[in-house]
Amino acid sequence: MKKILLMIMSAGVLLGIDSCNRTEDVSDNPFFSEWDTPFGIPPFEKIYARHYLPAVQEGIRQERHEIKEIANNREEPTFDNVILAYTRTGKFLKRTLLVFENLCAADMTDSLQQLQAEIQPLLTQHNNDIMLNKKLFSRIKQVYDNRLSMNLDAQQSRLLEKIYRSFVRNGAELSDSDQDKLRKLDEKIAGFEIVFANNLLEEMNRFKLIVEDTSDLSGLPASIKEMASSAAKAAGMDGKWVFTLDKPSLIPFMQYSDQAELRKQLYEGYLNRCNHDDKYDNKGVADSLVNLRLERARLLGYDSHAAYMLENRMAKTPKLVYSLLNKLWGPAMLNADRERDVLQEMKSKSGAGDTLEMWDWWYYAEKLRKSKYDLDDEMLRPYFSLDGVRKGIFSLVDSLYGITFKPVSDAPVYHKECETYEALDQDGSHLGVIIMDFFPRKGKGVGAWCTTYREQSYEQETRVAPVTSIVCNFTRPSGDAPALLTLDEVNTFFHEFGHAIHNLVSDVRYEGLQHVAIDFVELPSQIMENWSVAPRMLKQYARHYLTGEVIPDVLVDKIQKSRLFNQGFLSTEYLAAAYLDMDYHALQEPILGKNILDIESYFMEGRMITPQVAPRYRTTYFQHIFAGGYSAGYYSYIWSEVLDADAFHAFEETGDIFNREVANRFRTLMAKGGSEDEEQLYREFRGKEADIEYLIQRRGLILPQ
Repeated sequence: MKKILLMIMSAGVLLGIDSCNRTEDVSDNPFFSEWDTPFGIPPFEKIYARHYLPAVQEGIRQERHEIKEIANNREEPTFDNVILAYTRTGKFLKRTLLVFENLCAADMTDSLQQLQAEIQPLLTQHNNDIMLNKKLFSRIKQVYDNRLSMNLDAQQSRLLEKIYRSFVRNGAELSDSDQDKLRKLDEKIAGFEIVFANNLLEEMNRFKLIVEDTSDLSGLPASIKEMASSAAKAAGMDGKWVFTLDKPSLIPFMQYSDQAELRKQLYEGYLNRCNHDDKYDNKGVADSLVNLRLERARLLGYDSHAAYMLENRMAKTPKLVYSLLNKLWGPAMLNADRERDVLQEMKSKSGAGDTLEMWDWWYYAEKLRKSKYDLDDEMLRPYFSLDGVRKGIFSLVDSLYGITFKPVSDAPVYHKECETYEALDQDGSHLGVIIMDFFPRKGKGVGAWCTTYREQSYEQETRVAPVTSIVCNFTRPSGDAPALLTLDEVNTFFHEFGHAIHNLVSDVRYEGLQHVAIDFVELPSQIMENWSVAPRMLKQYARHYLTGEVIPDVLVDKIQKSRLFNQGFLSTEYLAAAYLDMDYHALQEPILGKNILDIESYFMEGRMITPQVAPRYRTTYFQHIFAGGYSAGYYSYIWSEVLDADAFHAFEETGDIFNREVANRFRTLMAKGGSEDEEQLYREFRGKEADIEYLIQRRGLILPQ
């Protein structure tokens, strides 16, 4: 997942300080000076919670002044003195927020939560003050209206279009009274997004499945028991075993534990996150967000929040999103039903009961994989040490793009477990920096994502290199063994590194054109997953962590043969979540007087989802759409997957998946960011539109007869 820049704030108590009038001693505040650090990496060890608010206040003050100068300029509006000048505003504030927001996601503390609650209203007001500035918009509109006479090049025209549309879409043409309504709606929406994210973080932190009897560990591999024992010791429970809702703990337990009742407890803990009618409950929060977003969209002249959000994406309309999901839903459900019948038969024959339950699926699917392919994650882990996978990814990126990586030993870090590397281009020049943070811990958000601490830009014709970061929640080292990853974690590492490469190779002239549409942004990440399990690639990086033995052909063959395994389940749970997102945000009437989980059930039952398969994300913990920038956008993964399957075929059809000529064309696509229309970018790379057939083949979906 590529992290969308937004404030994920706290539901904590306001500090009770008049931030507009407060003055601070900033002599030791790192944000008020240039950073004398390797490659401009933030000086994390010098930044404390007390530094953020004064820096945000100063950033707001500076940007207000910069905006005022543009708005009050008496010269004739031009591209340079309006549009280009606008892109150069707010640099102090942006630098501060990139650090603040990223650490709130990756290394949250109580102090940061309190600061979020104070800073968020300032930012919401400030952003609206800019978007609703009538003088500023008047000058932007004058440039837009006269654009045909200005002899603008393609990138200048696209930048002008993006900025003009952004102001219109954020209420610049509304009446004064409607602008006041919009401000209030934005404040409420931002506040509820804060609450949603922090409720989920608290729920993840507090849930523990504690095992005290060794007999209850039946079926679990030694590495998983060791990890649970270490977690118990860290929690002050020596002699016990602790399992959490973090994926490295949850998934192996669901796959291997022979204790159906304990699997049920853990799975229901996962399935009912933020659904306990307590202070961390997210039902009302999600309900409010759905209604408020619809109200905001209608105020701006759209039928639904989805219609509003999709206007600037490749999909364009809810109808086209539903069309794609509908093409895949039937085949996915057909496969899932067939898989369920096989697992049901296995359970019945085992004497463990007649009904296959949700918490049984992983367990019996793993047994089926073992019996059918003689393959399981524990068999593969020794070949997927974190260090080995990292080296493999570095080797791949070198093969494709000529990019190499060098450790930065003296780089400042925000946590001792972070690793930092300099990226060098094929001519040896500095391309950028990547910070990697791999393991789960208290205060760290769930899942995996890629973000930036500094975006690529240009200053006086000189490229400013990006500082990017990937954040994951992988299996920790256990005992004497290093971190040994599951195949799913390997894919995640390749995926997030694809986002990082997208950031690192960016070479866009104007700020504001680095970002691509959300349904295009997953293309560079998802195409990387194709190499993670390609036989030639596996032979390069998958080595036994103890012996150095290259992964044997028999295991490579088993991985290839098992690639279509369980795809009905995986496709159905993903598509169900994508539908859920669209169903909420395509509503044209508000939700009134109903429990939102009843509405969720109505959506799912209407599509006759296999009862043993839940949506990948249920409403109360669907952070992607309620606090992660992917509202009406979770479909984008499958939209991008259509592109990535077709794009990887461009390599395959040459007979060389490391083909440098194709890779250079793909790098050109990535380097252009959002400076061209995304459909045009893809056609320039591929010479045609993407064909969905390659995705259907890769997922092994059986089309209904």
